Amino acid sequence: MQKRYDNKGDRVRSSRWLMVTAFAAVLAFGVAACGSDDSSGGSDLSGTIRIDGSSTVAPLSEAAAELFQEEEPGVKVTVGTSGTGGGFEKFCAGETDISDASRPIEQDEIEACKSNGITFEEVQVANDALSVVVNPDNPVVCMTVEQISQIWDKGSTVDSWGDVKGLEADVGDETMALYGPGTDSGTFDYFTEAINGEEGVTRSNYNNIGEDDNGVINGVAGDQWALGYVPYSYVEESAGQVKPLQIENPESGECVAPTVETVQDASYAPLGRGLFVYPSGEALQKQEVLDFLTFYIAENDVITEAATFVPMTEAQKEESQKKVDSLVEG
Repeated sequence: MQKRYDNKGDRVRSSRWLMVTAFAAVLAFGVAACGSDDSSGGSDLSGTIRIDGSSTVAPLSEAAAELFQEEEPGVKVTVGTSGTGGGFEKFCAGETDISDASRPIEQDEIEACKSNGITFEEVQVANDALSVVVNPDNPVVCMTVEQISQIWDKGSTVDSWGDVKGLEADVGDETMALYGPGTDSGTFDYFTEAINGEEGVTRSNYNNIGEDDNGVINGVAGDQWALGYVPYSYVEESAGQVKPLQIENPESGECVAPTVETVQDASYAPLGRGLFVYPSGEALQKQEVLDFLTFYIAENDVITEAATFVPMTEAQKEESQKKVDSLVEG
């Protein structure tokens, strides 16, 4: 399980897991209240489900696993955080059943899976408002994509807030410390393409936090003039330690905050995105994996609320279940 830290570096237990426990109790009560005539109640199901990949999606899969194992204690679900790219390497080598991803699979990864006979399907499990964050004491409220690119693009010479052109807030010429993920991260891939126009293109002189998204929260919380980018769930869990910036929508010109509503209606652009899992066709032939994926989709509202993610729309849920069904049917 991924650990959470406060801005003093002390380990704290996330409220997310208290919510997961509560929701698990509610689900267990609901199952018992149904009074099924099947006395086994799914208790005969057993096996191990191996998941690895995105550090963004991992807490969501951990929440799904926690809740699923309350219903099916004979099934063990393990969740690793090798990053989206690292997760696909393991998945396409046949080492995992499901790969967590915060971006779509890329052509070289598709070819790697194909060469090893791994069939798969992209299944959306949540939405995310990838958030550009600053310290709460920073007066900046909204930035354009162009201004963010000034900071993060390859060869950028922006070292202070005064170097950013067109800011309306009075930020003086304070030094800007930057925090972001490593190159194995799907968040890194998505952000660089959406902001800089090409995946992987970015400045190299920033505080690289690898797969520890809390490194962004801690760094920005401790420095009035720091800036970073991080998945929405980490902002929600920070309890006000960081401030997410509004992003000017490139089409409407309006400043839009990252929220559940703005992600679902696509107005938080270009940093609203889908989050995915990739099950293999072989894995879905195992009943425990199929039941887990079906549970993941059917209980999406409960899981995303427990893990502080943006839930899928009804249309997205239907599409995800269709993809699981099609992969099972071959």
